[in-house]
Amino acid sequence: MGDEAQAQIDSLRERLAAAEAVAAEVARIKAINADLEARNALLELQNEKMRRTLFGQRSERTRHLLDQMELTFEECETAASEDELLAALAAAKTNVAPFERKRPARKPLPEHLPRERVIIAAPEACPCCGSDRLCKLGEDITETLEVVPRQWKVVQTVREKFSCRDCEKITQPPAPFHVTPRGLFGPSFLAMLLFEKFGAHQPLNRQRDRYAREGVDLSLSTLADQVGACAAALMPLYLLIEAHVLAAERLHGDDTTVPVLAKTKTDTGRIWTYVRDDRPFGGPAPPAAIFHYSRDRRGEHPVSHLRTGEASSRRMPMLVTMRCSMAIACRRR
Repeated sequence: MGDEAQAQIDSLRERLAAAEAVAAEVARIKAINADLEARNALLELQNEKMRRTLFGQRSERTRHLLDQMELTFEECETAASEDELLAALAAAKTNVAPFERKRPARKPLPEHLPRERVIIAAPEACPCCGSDRLCKLGEDITETLEVVPRQWKVVQTVREKFSCRDCEKITQPPAPFHVTPRGLFGPSFLAMLLFEKFGAHQPLNRQRDRYAREGVDLSLSTLADQVGACAAALMPLYLLIEAHVLAAERLHGDDTTVPVLAKTKTDTGRIWTYVRDDRPFGGPAPPAAIFHYSRDRRGEHPVSHLRTGEASSRRMPMLVTMRCSMAIACRRR
């Protein structure tokens, strides 16, 4: 009975090893297929970018197409990396050769980032002979990109009061400057709030929820109030840029569709862009651009700014470049 049991155990072990080998080979083939899909997605993305550069396609749908192709490439690349690691784990138990993907050379980490040196202590004695006469030959440095989580803090500005012993007059330094009235938020926080809303397209309700998860509870009305106060504070700067752009002899205009959330569906808004750039014509004025938003193509944009064959409100001729569809829409209205 002992020999038969041992034979059955050996047979089961052989079957298990064969099954593991088959599973490792299947995982290897799956990793190869995933790598090929990722490569194909990358080639299609690069091909579309080159076609856009060569043929100058300017449709609003092109950016949407590139976004979809980048999303597809992202999913394929993630799946390929996952399958490669799973295939390596499966191959470690068998004699099946693991599959290794060919990757491009990594870019060096940005030089402007600060470096933190973590030195691993060297042995005090030689591990071979035990001698303590060690001489440093050099060092190997391995760099790892790391991030410090965002930290919140409250800055307390203390203004001490003093009383004069002679005249009994109380003196105190003036209050610090605040970007917005009541000075509840600092300039760094306000800059982050505006950039995430207008630059990263993060609505205030999502920002509020993220801040709450980080331990800072702010109401939606408070954030919206600060955005409005910042817009009012930046209005003089905006007016200067607008006056500089619209005073150009050559004004380039264009509109871009933007999705706008509505109650029942997503509406289509317009971003009107006006660019002043005299560098190709040898002009000394610095280039600048302004942006206007509207819910549709009606209203002041672009009729009041882009006028072909007419004098502008500043009585300066304009050379207008725009899309044909935009010009037709202006003439119809």
